[in-house]
Amino acid sequence: MEYQTITLEIAEDIAVVRLNRPDVMNAMNTQMRAEIGHAVRMAGEGARVVVLTGEGRAFCSGQDLGDEQDAANMDLERILRDEYVPMLRAIYDCPVPVVSAVNGAAAGAGANLALAADVVIATESAYFMQAFTRIGLIPDAGGTWLLPRQIGLAKAMGAALFAERISARQADAWGMIWEAVEDDAFDAHWRKRAAHLAQGPTRAYNAVRQAIRGAFEAGLEDQLMLEAQLQGQCGKTRDFQEGVVAFLEKRPAKYEGR
Repeated sequence: MEYQTITLEIAEDIAVVRLNRPDVMNAMNTQMRAEIGHAVRMAGEGARVVVLTGEGRAFCSGQDLGDEQDAANMDLERILRDEYVPMLRAIYDCPVPVVSAVNGAAAGAGANLALAADVVIATESAYFMQAFTRIGLIPDAGGTWLLPRQIGLAKAMGAALFAERISARQADAWGMIWEAVEDDAFDAHWRKRAAHLAQGPTRAYNAVRQAIRGAFEAGLEDQLMLEAQLQGQCGKTRDFQEGVVAFLEKRPAKYEGR
């Protein structure tokens, strides 16, 4: 696919998917959603970590309300079902870790796109906003599923009802994201984090994601069994063998992702 609304760069096992509509603060239209999904699926097969970020001053301002001639007549149910769900499934089902490097405003569906990643790193001047009630809608793009799990019912409800900006530092303190980083250090920092994941035990990372996600749906006994199953799989990998040998030899492990 020749991308028109994003760029994709893969180097040293790191795939960077960059939203590239800076003139509209990287608002998502039909084509962008399809391209994000395609790029993440392809990158998941050829890289060991995927990074989502934005071009310009915003990460993503959400749904492009100018994408339809008459926004009031948009079939939102169809758009969410046929366009957002495949994009979000591509991120959630990606076989390698997905990092959101939030370089600026992340609003509406753009906020929830960012929060769908496994790890969210934001520049200090960035903010998140569940802007939906400002135009008479509810949080979508996974927001009603993600937010209560990340920040609890009370904070999720307030974020959705008041539709106020949540600063990167506030999001960090609430547990919505992994970390907020000073603006001048942001680019180098997320690249360092991505490089760490790209050099790590990829199959173990995927098992970690499955186990932690499963904890929200399982009872203790089922979760213990899931841990045992996934740990058994990890114990058969080359990376586990290398990790043990490296530990005994007191040297850094050289993981191959298999």
